Amino acid sequence: MIRAKDIVKTFGDNEVLHGISIDFEASKCNLIIGRSGAGKTVLLKILAGLMPPTSGQVWYNDTDFLTLSKKEIRNIRMEVGMLFQGSALFDSMTVEENVRFPMDMFTSRTRKEKLDRVNYCLERVGLTGVNDQFPSEISGGMQKRVGIARSIVLKPKYLFCDEPNSGLDPKTSILIDELIQGITQENDITTIINTHDMNSVMQIGDHINLLHEGKLAWQGNKSEVLESKNEILSNFIFASPFLQHLRETALNS
Repeated sequence: MIRAKDIVKTFGDNEVLHGISIDFEASKCNLIIGRSGAGKTVLLKILAGLMPPTSGQVWYNDTDFLTLSKKEIRNIRMEVGMLFQGSALFDSMTVEENVRFPMDMFTSRTRKEKLDRVNYCLERVGLTGVNDQFPSEISGGMQKRVGIARSIVLKPKYLFCDEPNSGLDPKTSILIDELIQGITQENDITTIINTHDMNSVMQIGDHINLLHEGKLAWQGNKSEVLESKNEILSNFIFASPFLQHLRETALNS
């Protein structure tokens, strides 16, 4: 699991995070939700080691990540998978080369070992046979799946996803959610997802954390969302009339 303890982040005179403490559970899809400017992306970057906090601690199981040496940090990062909002594929590389890239960077495996692992990961995300295509030759949803394949190629213990459904149609978004959830459960991964997608909240929200103005405003799971009386959560989740009707129906049943 990953534990954030009293995380504070300031930029100049602006304090963006005000002492955030959250335990992110292993084998679960841990969601960070909230309005734009709530501090979600900043928190995700701190948890992933892409940005230092002003103060506080980040624990990877029993390891205080922020006190590690450069060599120790490198070892931890080999256990971390990242799925970026825009997939962040290299346009000049084929699908196979994109997925293989973390192994080229961090391992000394043989070419055959790398190819076998690439093919397994592509098969896992339903993209068998696209090795030689370039990102520009496949759809946005397929690019996202290539990004997932790359994020799991090193068999990570921790997976960070930044808006994985951004720009995708509803059907493809559901497919991406199901892939992330399945991979999380199959491999006992601690997965942390930064999302605005309410379908994701209701479909894979094992552990949901709502940020509001840099503070933790609510925690719960997808089953508790509809019944919560937290005003901040209600104003965020049930902004649309349809979801408000769904909540009222659930409360009155």
